[in-house]
Amino acid sequence: MRTPAPAAVLFDMDGTLVDTEVLWWETAREVAAGLGHRLTDADAPEVVGRAVADTAAHLIGVTGGDASALPSTADDRAAALARTAAELTDSFFRKVDAGAPLRPGAAALLASLEGAGVPFALVSASPRSVVDAVVAGSLAGVDFAFTLSADDTVRTKPHPDPYRTAAERFAADPAACVAVEDSPDGTASADAAGCAVLVVPSLLPVAPGRGRTFARSLEEVDLGVLSDCLRRP
Repeated sequence: MRTPAPAAVLFDMDGTLVDTEVLWWETAREVAAGLGHRLTDADAPEVVGRAVADTAAHLIGVTGGDASALPSTADDRAAALARTAAELTDSFFRKVDAGAPLRPGAAALLASLEGAGVPFALVSASPRSVVDAVVAGSLAGVDFAFTLSADDTVRTKPHPDPYRTAAERFAADPAACVAVEDSPDGTASADAAGCAVLVVPSLLPVAPGRGRTFARSLEEVDLGVLSDCLRRP
């Protein structure tokens, strides 16, 4: 018996639909260098797939490599975090605004869902300014039901809030929705919300787990694959 289609498909943006994870890494590397830190693979779990505030906190935390280099008071630290977050956002926005290529298979998959009448939305941990720039650029013409950014929920990924909010906006049970993700934090967010997850890893590996289906590329994904995700134990 054929598995019913998902109530909705909830797409991550960076590294999933558009190839922006490399741009984000370049941004973090440049900002880190300005703070006196050389970004390495050891920093990746705190940078890739993370919200701006999380990455800013990590960069402030590792600046100089010892406690004497950190801001001395809570107010100083808050100001440093705000400056670093703003620098990350502004630099990343400029890179994205200059053009971010779609991931292989993204355009065909989105078009096929639209043709089949399956609703889909964008659920991102990027700031609203970046989401809007990508939607107006690389994803122009894609008929998302709505887009969610890091600014639209109290907590962003890896917390469940973004995917729970998206399911609520579709008036759907999260368990009837499929989230498409590339990162450990995004996958954790979708898991915690109760969604089935299709993982298409980009820069960081994602561990296998209950309710997770894996694909090497969106080129391998169609409505049948997404529907089958709902059956995975």
